[in-house]
Amino acid sequence: MNERSIGLMSGTSLDGVDGVLVEWPEDGTPLRVLAHVHRPFDEALRLELLALNTRGGSDELHRAALAGNAVAQRYAEVVQALLGSASVEAASVAAIGAHGQTVRHQPLAFDGNGYTLQLNNPALLAERTGIDVVADLRSRDLAAGGQGAPLVPAFHRAVFARSGEAVAVLNLGGIANLTLLGADGSVLGFDCGPANALLDHWVQRHRGEPFDRDGQWAASGRVDDALLAALQSEPYFDLPPPKSTGRDLFHAQWLAQHLAAQASLAPADVQATLAELTAWACARELRRHLADARQLLVCGGGAFSGHLMARLAAHLPGVPVGSTAQRGLPPDQVEACAFAWLARAFLHREPASLPSVTGARGARVLGALYPR
Repeated sequence: MNERSIGLMSGTSLDGVDGVLVEWPEDGTPLRVLAHVHRPFDEALRLELLALNTRGGSDELHRAALAGNAVAQRYAEVVQALLGSASVEAASVAAIGAHGQTVRHQPLAFDGNGYTLQLNNPALLAERTGIDVVADLRSRDLAAGGQGAPLVPAFHRAVFARSGEAVAVLNLGGIANLTLLGADGSVLGFDCGPANALLDHWVQRHRGEPFDRDGQWAASGRVDDALLAALQSEPYFDLPPPKSTGRDLFHAQWLAQHLAAQASLAPADVQATLAELTAWACARELRRHLADARQLLVCGGGAFSGHLMARLAAHLPGVPVGSTAQRGLPPDQVEACAFAWLARAFLHREPASLPSVTGARGARVLGALYPR
């Protein structure tokens, strides 16, 4: 029987959980997504995860443990919905790849090792679902001297690479991360900078909406050159890869500091400038590191923003910009599929990290098993 696995992803956008049930045909033909389910976080959990990521506060360990339980419970609900949607029994699923919710990411910092922290309770998830769970997918790469992120380039290579073709894959989640698939088979990947994390924060604050639908609000504003230049001065943008980031750096206070000297700006103009910052950072890195790219495939929530896609295209004349749906995988399923792939790789004890991406001393088998 074809192997099946489930991938669960909750990213820095904090919009909730995406889950996929994937079948991996034995004959090597492309993966089949049997079901896709999205479940939002309730507002109290979303705010708590955001607070743990950016502000900390009192009784942090207690709060983090309870938040991890809540994330696992949400994951379990998504798994049950996937099984029901596909009319599949839990016993037929080999494993769940569960990313957890990143609340701190400090690779190589402080003591030379650093840490990355994803809130989850994989033992509880295994108990609730009756399926083996593969979790803690970043820490082994950190132990080997790597960034522990991004993890998806190996999956992008497996699914989107074409012999003799230079292709880029851009995930526009809370943070923008770019995978560069060279025509010679080389792979490079890293985080470019902020994407929906700041865009969503700004629209929630000023319009009470969870996100800027199709980028329409950003499109209604004008880019402020002074603010854009100030944002572009962030040293992270000039760091060479390997590099990774998150809300540890690109958070609401980071934006507020830059806005302190720009108090008279209209909120829509700030939104337009944030969108421009994302497009600029991603396009700049693509031109720097894969100048011969023949296509840019975009996934994540940002792929549904017509304005952001248009700004990317404007910065990349001659490079067709489209979504990963052109290669058979909808943009809102790619990351969850990557974690289903990572779970399968762990079960087969196949190394899934790429030293060319993370900077680790070598490829490593990623994850830890929590048996059903």
